[in-house]
Amino acid sequence: MFLLATVPLLLAVAAISLVVVHQSRQLSEHEIAVMEQQIIDARKAELKTRIRLVRSALLSIYGSAPPDDQTARTSVMQILASMQAVQNGQFFVYDYDGTNLIGLGQTRFIAGNTAGPVDSAGGPVVDRLIEQARSGGGFHSFLWRAPSTGEEARMISYVIGLQDWRLVVGTGAFIDDILQSVSTARAQIRARVQRTFWWIGGITFVLLGLVFLSGLLINIRERRLADVQLKALTQRIFDTQEEERARVARELHDSISQILVGVRYALELARRRLASGDARVAESLGKGIDGLNGAIQEVRRISRDLRPAVLDDLGLGPAIQALCQEFERRTGIETDFRTVVFRNRLDREAKIALYRIAQEALTNIERHSGATRITLRARGYKEGVMLRIQDNGHGISKASGDDETHGGQGLRNMAERVERLDGMLRVVSTPKGTLVEARVPLTHMLRPEGNRKTIA
Repeated sequence: MFLLATVPLLLAVAAISLVVVHQSRQLSEHEIAVMEQQIIDARKAELKTRIRLVRSALLSIYGSAPPDDQTARTSVMQILASMQAVQNGQFFVYDYDGTNLIGLGQTRFIAGNTAGPVDSAGGPVVDRLIEQARSGGGFHSFLWRAPSTGEEARMISYVIGLQDWRLVVGTGAFIDDILQSVSTARAQIRARVQRTFWWIGGITFVLLGLVFLSGLLINIRERRLADVQLKALTQRIFDTQEEERARVARELHDSISQILVGVRYALELARRRLASGDARVAESLGKGIDGLNGAIQEVRRISRDLRPAVLDDLGLGPAIQALCQEFERRTGIETDFRTVVFRNRLDREAKIALYRIAQEALTNIERHSGATRITLRARGYKEGVMLRIQDNGHGISKASGDDETHGGQGLRNMAERVERLDGMLRVVSTPKGTLVEARVPLTHMLRPEGNRKTIA
């Protein structure tokens, strides 16, 4: 019971946990990516602003100078060098041949050619910068040694080209602080997701404990109820046995015992008459024989009430037919019984149960209903067998009378018999009569023997 209750819960919690963790990670990664891009975009905008300042400072000289004006070129290089010194080495200048004229972190001219180098990740650096400058300007990201730490870090640069003088003018900024912030944010998000997962696990553990405790309490309660019901059933069985014994004892005392006493008196009288030579000996013997015949009939009636032989020999229909005939003869209540020939036969348990239900119903009608007419129908239908008993009495509410215990027990006995067969019992009572309908499923129908039709 605990496993049946916890396995679906564990599966549901596991599925929810996976979905929550997956969605949280996706959302967090998306938010971090958006934040990273926004910061990088802000840094790029800062680089473009620097280049615009450079362009504005050089425009008065570069715009009016011819391409071969060395004096104007020297003035421009001096302006760039001074700006590079003021901005802590954030500007650089290359010519289109790859010669480094002003380097990052330097305030002097460098005449070395650096065209063609790549960074430690294998990406081109100067060649890509020259390509961007020739095409009108743009951004380029590469690894570069940071002057502050002496270690390589990711840099974003923005360059423009002075096409007449074949110069690359650019600025750059390290984004290692951005990457460090992004890495810290990712670590924090992973920690939050892990805490969420542990919270889900803790809640699941508490829920499992509650399920276990509730299942334990329900189990204890059901056991107690089952014990109470078992004791009540056992007591009812004992009571039923005692009632049946009392009924049989009453039948023996009230009928057979009295008849046998009459037979004994008749035989004693016949003996005295025979000793005295009285001619009425035959009369006394005749009375004794009649009494014995009556005793035999009573024994057969009691035996039939306990277990009719016709039920085993001929089936349910003839057994109920004989029961109705005896009931009508004894009580004078008109009884109309009709049945049909079943294609299959009822098994032993179903026949006994339906016969006892009919017997119990007729007994209740005789004792309590005040009915004058009874109809009984036994027939098969597509789902099994149905026994229907209806009277025109004044209903169960008055039928129980002062004997509520017997009436209630009779209905319980009927219900329990049908329940053991996985059938259904329906009782409908109105002031105009009571209907008792018992249905037995097809599982209690036996296969037909050959092509011969038999009675249920």
